[in-house]
Amino acid sequence: MDPYILRCEPCRQTFDPDTHLYNCPHCSGNLDVLYDYQDLARRLRPNRITESPDGSIWRYSPLLPVDPPPGGGTPLHHVGWTPLYELPALAIRAGRSRLLVKDDGRNPTASFKDRASAVVVAHALSVGIRTIATASSGNAGAALAGMAAAAGLEAVIFVPKTAPPAKVAQLLVFGARVFLVDGTYDDAFDLTLEAAEAYGWYCRNTGYNPYTLEGKKTGALEIWEQAPGSFRPDAPPLNIFVSVGDGNIIAGIHKGFKDLLLLGWIDHIPRLYGVQAEGSAAVAEAYRDGRSEIRPVAARTLADSICVDLPRDGLRALRAATETGGAYVTVTDEEILAAIADLGSAGVFAEPAGAAAFAGLKAAVREGLVKDEDDVLVFNTGNGLKDIAAAQRAVAPAPVIEPTLQALQRILPQHVEMDNR
Repeated sequence: MDPYILRCEPCRQTFDPDTHLYNCPHCSGNLDVLYDYQDLARRLRPNRITESPDGSIWRYSPLLPVDPPPGGGTPLHHVGWTPLYELPALAIRAGRSRLLVKDDGRNPTASFKDRASAVVVAHALSVGIRTIATASSGNAGAALAGMAAAAGLEAVIFVPKTAPPAKVAQLLVFGARVFLVDGTYDDAFDLTLEAAEAYGWYCRNTGYNPYTLEGKKTGALEIWEQAPGSFRPDAPPLNIFVSVGDGNIIAGIHKGFKDLLLLGWIDHIPRLYGVQAEGSAAVAEAYRDGRSEIRPVAARTLADSICVDLPRDGLRALRAATETGGAYVTVTDEEILAAIADLGSAGVFAEPAGAAAFAGLKAAVREGLVKDEDDVLVFNTGNGLKDIAAAQRAVAPAPVIEPTLQALQRILPQHVEMDNR
């Protein structure tokens, strides 16, 4: 772990990390973790990472503000290094010649949020914290509960009572103290801040705790390693599609690429495209209107993981697209359900928020936002088992038949041809 400082994104004030700040005390802005990149570049060569045998986010320890947690072999040590697929059949469905899918549904608790929680838990261990609290629509809570359980820490999770039952079950199985909030994710977020202050808990809230961004930037570091051809000077632009709720994932991916650029390990940053549900589009509306202010909306979408009234990392999420030449697109719930089936046809099981990224790619192709020759990568941020009810809505139900060949023969012509003779 190298020395670092915390810097406020809006007002550029800097702070010593030993102050244990969550956000800027002057303007309440989000804090970035910044390193001495010139010194780091002199001492660190890319092969120290690319030749590492560690198949987790901890291969990037020299670029993180925490050391790997002690011990080994627990789920906490197996977060990240998720597969990157090239899926020709899915590319055709999206009107592309080539398509990559980064599948973070393969993390220990089945979502991208494990990256942030692993780093937050490691930081908590390093400073002697025993109890961590967070607000969540499900995935961030499950990630914290799982990582905290692996580290022997206590997790307190505030979740909207409308969260999918499978996600709530994960929280309980991991042994977290769970409170179902009769309100929105934003209500749970505010309650978590009050409770953490009142009881002295460490707060993991996304877009509030600066270490969540550091965990999420590892998604970009992995893309740099797993798709090296996309970073050649003569390579076509890589366009990355990410679903956006509170904005911390796309902001983290942007941070990871910025770190690589400052180290001199890449000479350009991929274009980042944020995808929001039409009913939860606070950042997309700011992008469309050319505003630098994120205004709250009354969020409604079946994609619970990106259902947010006021994105707490909205400004950094907006800049992730504008500063990289990307864009924001919105998709309907019906398009999200169709994308679940599309991804499933290629062997990737995505929850609604993860599928939204592929739906956004299709929307961007229709709008002419990506060129035919451009490479495209879609992030699946969560496994479909997180929300079985949505998965069932995405596909036709299986027929019920009598256990006879005659019954099968009567119905089979109504379905796909399955004769291999």
